[in-house]
Amino acid sequence: MIVDKLENIANYSEIPADAVNFIRELTDDIKLGKYNIGVSNYANVESYITKNIDDAKFESHKNYIDIQILLSGKERIYVGSVNDMTISVPYSLEKDIMFYDEAVEPYDYITLGDSNFVMLFPHEAHAPQVAVSNPSEVKKVVVKIKI
Repeated sequence: MIVDKLENIANYSEIPADAVNFIRELTDDIKLGKYNIGVSNYANVESYITKNIDDAKFESHKNYIDIQILLSGKERIYVGSVNDMTISVPYSLEKDIMFYDEAVEPYDYITLGDSNFVMLFPHEAHAPQVAVSNPSEVKKVVVKIKI
């Protein structure tokens, strides 16, 4: 996992130049939806209400690295090793996702806001969309980098 300020996004060689350019050009008024970035990378822009910690589910991916960025609001993302978890929903190749049944509370978390990002790798399960205090609306971009 990498957590850093958005101003440092170009410092990471794992992030292709077209993805860095997409991230640098993000504005709060970007429309919701899917954006293709180059041949095999893409971004999803979504808006939702964060949830209580008890409703969070850990997930992981095999074929993509996630770069998660909030354009508005704040949320917590809990992180743990996939090796320490039990799969509750098997891997879907079509959606590149699997889910785990562990509780969130024993794991570390990071707080995303409008000036930082988190980069999550396949060995890192994560439970996103968790409210910092009370559920609130956020706007998020998840950039998917093909491995």
